[in-house]
Amino acid sequence: MIRPGGVCLAALGIVLAACGGGANPARASAAAAPASPSAALSTESEQAPLPEGLSEDEKRDISVFRRTAPSVVFITNYQTQVDLFTLSRFEAPQGSGSGFVWDKQGHVVTNFHVVEGGSKFYVRLADQDEYEADVVGTAPDKDLAVLKIDAPADRLVPLTIGRSSDLVIGQRVLAIGNPFGYDHTLTTGVISGLGRELTSPSGRRIRDVIQTDAAINPGNSGGPLMNSSGRLIGINSQIFSPSGASAGIGFAVPIDIVTRLVPQLIKNHVIRQPTIAGASFLSDYWAQRFDYEGVAVQDVDDGSPADAAGLVGLSVTRTGRLRAWGDFIVAVDGKAIKSTQDLLDAFESAGIGATVRLTVTRGPKGKPREVRVKLMERR
Repeated sequence: MIRPGGVCLAALGIVLAACGGGANPARASAAAAPASPSAALSTESEQAPLPEGLSEDEKRDISVFRRTAPSVVFITNYQTQVDLFTLSRFEAPQGSGSGFVWDKQGHVVTNFHVVEGGSKFYVRLADQDEYEADVVGTAPDKDLAVLKIDAPADRLVPLTIGRSSDLVIGQRVLAIGNPFGYDHTLTTGVISGLGRELTSPSGRRIRDVIQTDAAINPGNSGGPLMNSSGRLIGINSQIFSPSGASAGIGFAVPIDIVTRLVPQLIKNHVIRQPTIAGASFLSDYWAQRFDYEGVAVQDVDDGSPADAAGLVGLSVTRTGRLRAWGDFIVAVDGKAIKSTQDLLDAFESAGIGATVRLTVTRGPKGKPREVRVKLMERR
């Protein structure tokens, strides 16, 4: 257990990470982190008697903050660097962000971009004690990461998990994090939009993202977004801002994605991706160039599950010129597919081992037919 100093890197851009923990300098610039209040002062403030005249809404927000703040942590990302004159190696802080305790075993969940590019990580609990953390697993496609610290179980306070599938616009939400390095800051607002999409650090699309007007600033990345009862409904991830500060448009990865992926990261250290075994798919570039709908099957391995399902890949000459189109997947379980991202999202929603119903055409203008295939883990 150690207590290093650190700086928060404010991510700048039009759509940007609320705290740029990654190594990409185009997404981050240094900003000094103000000193945090002492643990004693923080505890006294959080447990102070409530003043008279508070509204029921205020009492509820205070109650939620006091119950959930002990679950929120501050993460510092260090990167190994080399002194050009002495050639000595040293660890330099390159970013920071927020996170929250997932379980009593010491697992901590945050955004991938908070730990991206780092070589060493430290997690500071609400009592101000800091622990060196190991990266258990990451999911860049969903901007998720799981760390683990060796802290006593009685010091770890996991959050209560909620659901994001039944959220409604206008619902009250609360966010706790460490914006600009300030310790345990609460902001409130409402759900401003649902079904939004974000681009993950890997370039993949994150669907069904929550939009909120609760202020989310650099340093809030990886912190929890909660409903009015204090249940976790999302992980604060990005803000829309030309200046790097909150402009009233923040985005959170929905908890339903998190609860599906975090156990996989803890158990397997990676995300197991479902796919059609034995099939590969043509790049979306060709769909744009030839103006066709759906995802074209490029190759099918002989004797594979894709072959057994009757899927056919495109045919090319020895010189690589297209001879004939194969199959096009235009829907999965009745939901239209327009890109490979749509296809991957549909497979992820179904999961490994699920049997899905594909609507397929032979060539871009062929007659639709249905094919059933069992999804397997991508190798």
